[in-house]
Amino acid sequence: MTEQQQLSQIYLDANATTPVLPAAAQAALETMQTQFGNPSSSHITGLQAKQIMEQTRSKARKFIGASSGQVIFTSGATEGIQTAILSALYQAKHNYSSEKKPCILYGATEHKAVPESLKHWNHILDIHAEIKAIPVDTDGMLDMDFIAKEVPNALMICTMAVNNETGVEQDLSKLEQVIRNNNPETFWMVDCVQALGKVELDIANTSIDYAPFSGHKLYAMKGIGFVYIREQAPFTPFIAGGGQESGLRSGTENLPGLASLNVIFDELLGQGTGAFADKATLTHYRAQLTEALTTAFPTIVFNNNFACSVPTTLNFAIPGFSAKEILDLFDAANIRVSSGSACSSKVTGSFVLDAMGLPRAQSEAAIRLSFGPAATQHEINDACERIAYCAKALGHSCLVNMNELDNKSTLDGLVQFKAGGSCCWLFVDGDSREAVIIEPLAELTQRLLTVIECQGLKLKAVIDTHGHADHASSRTQLLNDKLTAQTTDHLGWPQHSETTAIAGHQLAFIEVGQFALVKVATPGHTADSISMSLCHKDDLAAGKFNCLYTFCGDLVLMGTLGRTNFESSDAQKMYHSLTLLHSLLGNDSLLCPSHDYNNEFVTTLDAEMKRNKLLANVLTQRLSVKTFIEQKAELDNQIHDEKNQEIMCGALTSCAQKHHFIELNKDTLQTHLETHQNVQLIDIREPHEYALNHAQQFDKNVPLTRLADFIAAQKPHKSQPLVLVCRSGSRSSVAAQALARLGFDQVAHLKGGYALAR
Repeated sequence: MTEQQQLSQIYLDANATTPVLPAAAQAALETMQTQFGNPSSSHITGLQAKQIMEQTRSKARKFIGASSGQVIFTSGATEGIQTAILSALYQAKHNYSSEKKPCILYGATEHKAVPESLKHWNHILDIHAEIKAIPVDTDGMLDMDFIAKEVPNALMICTMAVNNETGVEQDLSKLEQVIRNNNPETFWMVDCVQALGKVELDIANTSIDYAPFSGHKLYAMKGIGFVYIREQAPFTPFIAGGGQESGLRSGTENLPGLASLNVIFDELLGQGTGAFADKATLTHYRAQLTEALTTAFPTIVFNNNFACSVPTTLNFAIPGFSAKEILDLFDAANIRVSSGSACSSKVTGSFVLDAMGLPRAQSEAAIRLSFGPAATQHEINDACERIAYCAKALGHSCLVNMNELDNKSTLDGLVQFKAGGSCCWLFVDGDSREAVIIEPLAELTQRLLTVIECQGLKLKAVIDTHGHADHASSRTQLLNDKLTAQTTDHLGWPQHSETTAIAGHQLAFIEVGQFALVKVATPGHTADSISMSLCHKDDLAAGKFNCLYTFCGDLVLMGTLGRTNFESSDAQKMYHSLTLLHSLLGNDSLLCPSHDYNNEFVTTLDAEMKRNKLLANVLTQRLSVKTFIEQKAELDNQIHDEKNQEIMCGALTSCAQKHHFIELNKDTLQTHLETHQNVQLIDIREPHEYALNHAQQFDKNVPLTRLADFIAAQKPHKSQPLVLVCRSGSRSSVAAQALARLGFDQVAHLKGGYALAR
């Protein structure tokens, strides 16, 4: 695949992993090619290998201040954590004598490896202590009063020196004082993975019992780490076998990894090539990146307090944008950042930021930008320049307002925005520039206002389909900003609208350019529920109800029906609303619900009837109203609302259903193109990503936000061969699944996307 443009990679995800330092890579290579001996062998080659291992151990001791105690090499931090927890809890089980039920403490913002390991060994060792999370304040600092209260009964306490998501540095001296003043005997583990090379450690002069470290977070190879164990702290081998590491950790030592780590310690001890910058320089880099981000995204919010964080980590959110949107934008510009911890693949809210008490929307939008001490001024300059480039790409798409740009892309048709499982719809008539917003979401208010202003749109109405229980509407704010003179009902429908007769029903409508938005009362989910159908004005004048889209609220959801167990719900009215909508629309008109929990975008009554027996029986008149009410109540009983979780507006019963589409890779793509006629190649990333970087033969851009619009236009051509591509293959797979579900039978996507096709 030929790239439109080649952008060099800018790697700003050092807290996840780092590239191996060239000198470290060379040292590792030498141990694989020349000094490849087994450190346990007694011949010269083995002795040379052992010397590398012991040199590395000696340097590790010196750098972390471990003049006493053990330094044992491991495969990485997770093994070190297991070793520490197993050793501590095995001994604590035999030591504990109080009648009170014991507890185990860990910081609420710890890496998940810690609480999950605590749960595991607590169960395996049959201890059954209560595992308690230590709260943190808004800066991420541990609650010392909580520790003082709980630690007297603690078998073990686990904290971290530096947080992997926020870079927050705990005050280990203060922690030690609180812990030891209240329980001198409890075992204390400190996760030092993110501290190595960033904060000074004098570990033997503390009462820390265990401290795991990892090499790949600081330019050494993956698969090498070490754990410090305080002198006289209990120790139980996690791996038994051949007796390596003086019987403390069996298994042939990872000599290439040790050689790479040896070089890293040379740099840390000032004996290397000077590859690592000092703290003042790293702080300057952070200030430079902060200024670049703030200039590019003026509404940016930083989630970590720089005063108590290491300078190499920035955690931020950009209001109005999800974490995935910013990740995709940066990735298109070849800037590598992450959302939360790299060890958690699903992009959701950050449990670290949740523990700090930050707003949920801010947590869900969090981006982590991190660099290491080997970062250079040239790299930081390039990063700042590329960040500005990202903002300019958003400006071209009118997602941020950059008035100086004169070649902005022009909106025409339907756009779907999402916040969580909730949908917001913007329809624009390209000729008149008139627009209407359906289901305005508070999280998207600024974004919608920016699009309206940037595109020069004339907003005709802002309407909700019903009063929502699960989210706040931003209708009032948008009306106050753009339609101050308009008088509406409580959902935003303009009071002075025209009416038309369709199939014996008098229906109100408003004009949006050459289109008409028609209101249909469809109570059931709530008493005030309405649906709105978008039709051509000329068709409506001729008495034809040929609709492009129907915004059906929560009457019909993908895979289910809207719930009818709210106080204002009425299942009997829903039955009649379903039959009314079916009589007006038929089976194949596109429905745009208020919620899309499984990334299915739009649907039709035909597609829903194939997987929703209850709906099918209603629309084929095989179900009485009474039976529908009974079966609907059974369906709603499957909904279990949880505190502090998104309220589900329907019981999801068929989300696992899959539909066939073709998966291509870079090798089979060309064959597919040669053997299929009239293949349409479609890049489904957002316009700003597409503009930053795309393959030239993918000359059509249909982002997921415009997929509904594409489906409407492509409905007459469901058998045309389509090949979808995105950055990683994730979005193209989702889009292909959605198209296949709606009857598109020649859909293919490029597995692995651009990432694996280069």
